Amino acid sequence: MTNTRMIKIIDYKAGNAPSVLHAVRRLGFEAEQVATPKGLKNAAGIILPGVGSAGATMKSLQESCLADTLTKCVVNKKIPFLGVCVGMQILFEHSEEEDADCFGWLKGRVKKFDSQMVRVPQMGWNQVRFIDEKPPAARDGYFYFVNSYYAAPENSSDIWGTARYGVDFAAAVRKDNIYGTQFHIEKSAEAGLELLKGFLWLCTRETC
Repeated sequence: MTNTRMIKIIDYKAGNAPSVLHAVRRLGFEAEQVATPKGLKNAAGIILPGVGSAGATMKSLQESCLADTLTKCVVNKKIPFLGVCVGMQILFEHSEEEDADCFGWLKGRVKKFDSQMVRVPQMGWNQVRFIDEKPPAARDGYFYFVNSYYAAPENSSDIWGTARYGVDFAAAVRKDNIYGTQFHIEKSAEAGLELLKGFLWLCTRETC
């Protein structure tokens, strides 16, 4: 394996790593899929795509011994990290989905949308309004969602962008080197690619 620092995309049983890998390479950045702790060596940045449930995702990461290594890389070494969809939800302490305990890197819980108020799951485009313009810069726009659950951060300072679906919810979060998007950046056309490019640029800058 090369010693070149590059973007590492977590490939676990329920993820959509190939789609994210394609998007990253399309933007001109070096990246590879990894499925073991050893694969995270020399990571310039880490992306955890999300498809599936919180409980199954955590179980898969634990069974592959990636969960502890991810914590060391992200929390201890401060490697830039981006969680997408379920990959964002498991940043929090607990999810109502399958009553799952999650990473707890961010304070808060993940709740289910009220099916008496809105159709569940939310599927389609929804407007996201971003709260600040710190790197990576993000512009308000429409992004693609597929989710039945949403994160409720304990600290409002962790909220990066908001959307509304029956209730106002955190569509994107950020804390130090940790970023998360409830929407699928790889399916959100130019708006998603622009945001992804900003994160990748940040990873490159951090390793210079």
